[in-house]
Amino acid sequence: MTWDWNAVGDFMPMFWHGLLITLEALALGALLAFTLGLVWAVLQRSEHAAVRWPVTALTEFVRNTPLLVQLFFLFYVLPEWGLTLSALTTGVIGLGLHYSTYTAEVYRAGIDGVPAGQWEAATALSLPRPRTWFAVILPQAVRRVAPALGNYVVAMLKDTPMIFVIGVLEMLGEARQYSAQTFHTVEPITIVGIAFIVISYPASLLLRVLERRLVR
Repeated sequence: MTWDWNAVGDFMPMFWHGLLITLEALALGALLAFTLGLVWAVLQRSEHAAVRWPVTALTEFVRNTPLLVQLFFLFYVLPEWGLTLSALTTGVIGLGLHYSTYTAEVYRAGIDGVPAGQWEAATALSLPRPRTWFAVILPQAVRRVAPALGNYVVAMLKDTPMIFVIGVLEMLGEARQYSAQTFHTVEPITIVGIAFIVISYPASLLLRVLERRLVR
C-alpha cells in the first residue's frame, strides 16, 4: 500500500464540495429535527387522545424503522404518489424526520423535569396555555436538555453518509465516486475519516463544557 499525494491533490476539490453538502444536510436536518421534535413532544402531552395517539404512533413507527428504509421510501415511493423531491431535500427531510423522534424524547424528559410548581404557578396567574408553554415551561426544559440535543447533532453527522444511497454526493459519496473513477481508495477514504474526527471530536468537547455550565 502506497500513499499518493497526487491523488490527494486531485481529490481535494471533490472533498470540499462533499464537505459543504455534508454540513448543509447536517444544519438543515438538525434544524428540522429540533423543530419537529419539539412539536411531537408538545402534542404528545395534549389532553385530547385524538391528537396524542396518532403522534405517538408516528414517532414510534419512525424511531423503530431504519433510516435507510425511510430514505428509500421518501425518494422512490413518494414519486409514485405524485410527490417528487430533489435528492438533497429528501436527505434533509429523512435525517430531520428520523432524528426528530429521538429529540422528542429528549424534550419530553426536559418537560417532565420542570417542577410541578411551575405549572401550578402559571395556572394561579391565569396564564393562557400557549404562554405557559413558551414563557414558563419550554425555556426551562430546553436549557436542561441542550447537551443531549447536541449529542444527536454529532450522531446525525455520522449518519449523513447514508444519503449517498439516494444520489447525494456528500463527503463519503465523493470519496467513493473518486475511488471508482481512479482506483485510489486509501487516500479519499482516509481524508474523509479524518474530516469526521476533526468535526465531531471538538463538537463533543464543546458539548461537555456546555453540559457542565448548564447543570450548575
